[in-house]
Amino acid sequence: MNYETRLINGFRVFGFETSESLIEYIKKSPSILIAANGEKIYSQNTELKNISLTNVGYADGIGAVVALRKKGLKGAVRIPGSELWLKLISTLHYDHSFYLIGSTTEVINEVVKLLRLQFPKIKILGYRNGYLSNDEDEMLLEDEIQKMKPDVILVAQGSPRQELLMQRLQRSHEAIYMGLGGSFDVYTGATKRAPKIFRDFGLEWFYRLLSQPSRLRRYKVLLPFAVNVIRGKY
Repeated sequence: MNYETRLINGFRVFGFETSESLIEYIKKSPSILIAANGEKIYSQNTELKNISLTNVGYADGIGAVVALRKKGLKGAVRIPGSELWLKLISTLHYDHSFYLIGSTTEVINEVVKLLRLQFPKIKILGYRNGYLSNDEDEMLLEDEIQKMKPDVILVAQGSPRQELLMQRLQRSHEAIYMGLGGSFDVYTGATKRAPKIFRDFGLEWFYRLLSQPSRLRRYKVLLPFAVNVIRGKY
């Protein structure tokens, strides 16, 4: 199996050829799973990039796939995080325990309800919304994680906030961590995912832009990112 990595603008990304190989790797080497896309790679967030150096960035966006292939990892494929977290649960839920953090109280309650219906044998040790307002909230969460010792911790807060929280929790409790962004909202139907034709061509970002024009400011980085990838600058 191919577990090679490449640095793309200081962000370490694994060139996994299948989601199954990613899951196999993370089972043996518990760490933080970070969805790598153009926005994160192009950003100047050194904290996020430093976290990627000692954890597992994977190609969530098509731009990351193109960059990996230009750097010699021809078999690298796109692994959408919005699908990966459910594959992770499907594979591990028979013998791993889970803790979930993210979204609103209403949404997280619905997520837990749906997961227990979809995976009757799943062991969810605890869950809470993603609104941690201060250091005291994070300390209380850290204490709870240390006591419960879940095997897998899923955090849906948005980046880089979720990665910083997972790094903090990781320091006191080793586990498989995965940042999910808005995946809980998509799973419950609170947010609509892009149609399959957009997903197949790696254009989920474009669909989200059409649906939410306010995201234009965030996506302005995609053009210079694409230019840098094409020129081999990364």
